[in-house]
Parts: sequence; C-alpha cells; structure tokens
Amino acid sequence: MTRVRALLVLLAVPALAAATAFPALAANPAVAPGGNFDLSVWQLQEPVGSPGSPTTISSSRLQGANGFQDSYFYTDTRDGAMTFWAPEKGVTTPNSNYARSELREMNRDGSAANWSLSGSHKLSATLRVVSVTSNVCVGQVHLGTGGSSTKPLLELYYRAGGDIVLGTENSPDGGQTAHTVGHVSVGKTWTYTIGISGGNTIDLTVNGSTTHYGIPSSFKAYKQYFKAGSYNQSSSSSTTKGARVAFYGLNVSHG
Repeated sequence: MTRVRALLVLLAVPALAAATAFPALAANPAVAPGGNFDLSVWQLQEPVGSPGSPTTISSSRLQGANGFQDSYFYTDTRDGAMTFWAPEKGVTTPNSNYARSELREMNRDGSAANWSLSGSHKLSATLRVVSVTSNVCVGQVHLGTGGSSTKPLLELYYRAGGDIVLGTENSPDGGQTAHTVGHVSVGKTWTYTIGISGGNTIDLTVNGSTTHYGIPSSFKAYKQYFKAGSYNQSSSSSTTKGARVAFYGLNVSHG
C-alpha cells in the first residue's frame, strides 16, 4: 500500500493540463510556510552560513503557523505560496558553486530519507518560477548512501527562456544528458511529478505529459532522496539577482 509522507494540497483547482496564470488559492498568506504545508518530512538548506557549510533548518523548526521563515524562505503574503529565494551570491555546499534555498527529504523520526530505487517513489509539485537569471533546479532525486558519489540521479531545471529540462546523470561518476520536456513562460503556474518505478525507470510528468527514462545499472548500489525548491544554477557577485520559486503544492509518496 502506498504510504503518503507529505500531502500538501494548497489549491482548490483542477489538474493542470497546461500552464495557468496566477492561481486562486486556499492557503493562509498570514502564516509561515509550516502553517500551510506539512513540513515534517523536510529539512531546509539556505544560502547563508559559513563557507562550505550552509545553514540548515530542522523539520521541527519549520513546522506550524509560527514556524521558521526569513528572506530566503517565506510565505508570499499575496497568495500564500511557499517561496524560495536563492541569490547569485551565497554560501554553497562543498560540491557545488551555486547557492540554494531548498528542501531536503527527511523521515518523520528526524533521520535523513535514504530509500532504495526498488518500489514506487513520487515527488509532485505545483509551482511557478517568479524570476530567474538563467537557470534554476526546482526538483531532484539525489544520491544517498551506497558509494562515494555526491551527484544527483536527476535534476529538473527551469531555464530563463521558459524551457523545462530534465537532466539525467549518465553515471555516479558524472556527466548529464539534457531532455527538454516542456515550455512555460516565467510567472506561469505548472506541475511536475518525478517518479521512480521498478528500480530502473524514471517517470516524469510535466503538465500532464509523461516521458520515461532508463536508470543506468551503476546507480543500483545507491539509496536516494528527494529535494525541491530553488537551487540556482548560476553565480556572480550579485545578491539581488537570482532565482525565486513559489510552490503551491508538494507531495511525496513511497510504496
């Protein structure tokens, strides 16, 4: 039986077959993101802290109407969206040159999510890219334990021109293949579902259109976890340029 970890239903809208404009909303714009979203299975990483060691905010601090929020992670007071801001200049992880304001999947007991490719795993979102300099990653399946690689299995990008691009890693050693999977204007709402099925297939649905990609056998030794938010894919000395992404729904399930 499918076990739903975090069902975040914020919109009373039908399934989106195509990109829509600013959505009607059923969220409270006066509370922190944790007042509208179940953040008990997420940990937040922000683009601040010390070099190579970005600040992380625990699930317990994120939860509730009075939960954590700041200029990098907050509720949009106009529409209640859970909003992530990642500037061009910010603290990064040791293995990246790019700043991020991004959720990392956790288990309800507070431990880090780390699941096998076998079974069925889905990350679904309703979102809009409010602004972007060049390119932003809005969803990932990232490698967990099982080896020395710090690569993602896949990254879902939104590019400034409006293209939605899936990047699938060629092997745990690196190298990524890009697949254009949709096109949405900046500021328009769209949906995605990143699925893993049967231990060997990536199932990606963007605005109702589904494509499938094989998972190389070299990834089988690794466990995985989901990430979602604004992982900026460009850097500069600017703290005012960057990627701002608003989420209206987020759902993680494993079965």
